[in-house]
Amino acid sequence: MTEHNSTSVTPVTVVTGASNGIGKAIAEALLAQGRAVVNLDYVLPTWSHPLLTSYQADLTDEASTRERAAEIAAKHQVTALVNNAGATRPGTIDTATTAQLDDVVGLHLRAPMLLVQAFLPTLRASGQGRIVNMSSRAALGKGDRIVYSATKAGMIGMTRTLAMELGRDGITVNAIGPGPIATELFRQSNPEGAPQTERILKSIAVGRMGTPDDVARAALFFLSPDNGFVTGQVLYVCGGTTLGVAPV
Repeated sequence: MTEHNSTSVTPVTVVTGASNGIGKAIAEALLAQGRAVVNLDYVLPTWSHPLLTSYQADLTDEASTRERAAEIAAKHQVTALVNNAGATRPGTIDTATTAQLDDVVGLHLRAPMLLVQAFLPTLRASGQGRIVNMSSRAALGKGDRIVYSATKAGMIGMTRTLAMELGRDGITVNAIGPGPIATELFRQSNPEGAPQTERILKSIAVGRMGTPDDVARAALFFLSPDNGFVTGQVLYVCGGTTLGVAPV
């Protein structure tokens, strides 16, 4: 199922998982700048904008991802890509399953690779292509997140290698590692005032939860056409929770 809100052939930024949460905040920030956005998500959004076009796909499925990527590439001039769609799949080494691993590998690693491949012609042709991959502070290690942290760390390796391969084409590739972000999904598992929520708050150096807009501002920095000298980097938007953990 596909919803077309715009038929413009102007340059677009593709944001995966932009129907809700962090992806929505990134899309809204880009739209506020007058930039056209293509949203690729497993559910269509309940919100709209004249410069937003949304496509529906299961990014854990290779065939579905390839089909939508080809359709978007044929209909839009993609000059920037934000690989934001993600899923946590909690579990320890004692409880994690290979099905969970396959699921997040498909979503966090295979889908971004396929999307980059599909959009490379227009990313290169623009001379200033931008790719942002949404990793996580969990890439540094996080309990009960064995498959999630492994694939988010993999996104960092992919980011650094892509940056090396595509830099001569004028394409920058960077990653964002969000820390505790108060999305709708987070609030469902961590209600305000709950003991586990209080423990998380105490671990944050700045003393507050992050917001999707905090992450969106970081994405705008990396996506700026003027920002062509920063590539292969990871920016932890975590309120200081990685201090003493992340390498300098």
